[in-house]
Amino acid sequence: MDQNPLKPDDMWKGASPQIFSNAKKLRENPTEAEEKLWLAVKDNQIEGYKFRRQHPLSIYVADFYCHALKLVIEVDGDYHLVEEQQLLDNKRTSDIEFQGLKVIRFTNEEVLLKLSEVIDRIKEFIKTVS
Repeated sequence: MDQNPLKPDDMWKGASPQIFSNAKKLRENPTEAEEKLWLAVKDNQIEGYKFRRQHPLSIYVADFYCHALKLVIEVDGDYHLVEEQQLLDNKRTSDIEFQGLKVIRFTNEEVLLKLSEVIDRIKEFIKTVS
């Protein structure tokens, strides 16, 4: 695993061993929405692109990441509606996008109740970059 932070195409953006450990724990305990989205995107099901779940990325763990698309997908629970969490989410999005990546956010409810619309939005993004 090459984690050289000086390489601009490093898919981990210099994530530390602690972030890798955190990611592993998160993969072992997904939320219901994360599990549902994972079943829809794993095994290159979306336009042939490989997605990773709970992917170490700099000081963060992205819910889903497609390196070929430079795309991070975040699935937000109810606590993301709290103003303080929204400020943290905005900082996180800014930090991630500063590294040349794009972030798309969905709520748990969108994933659980409108999965086909979520998949359509991901496919729309793919059309804009391919």
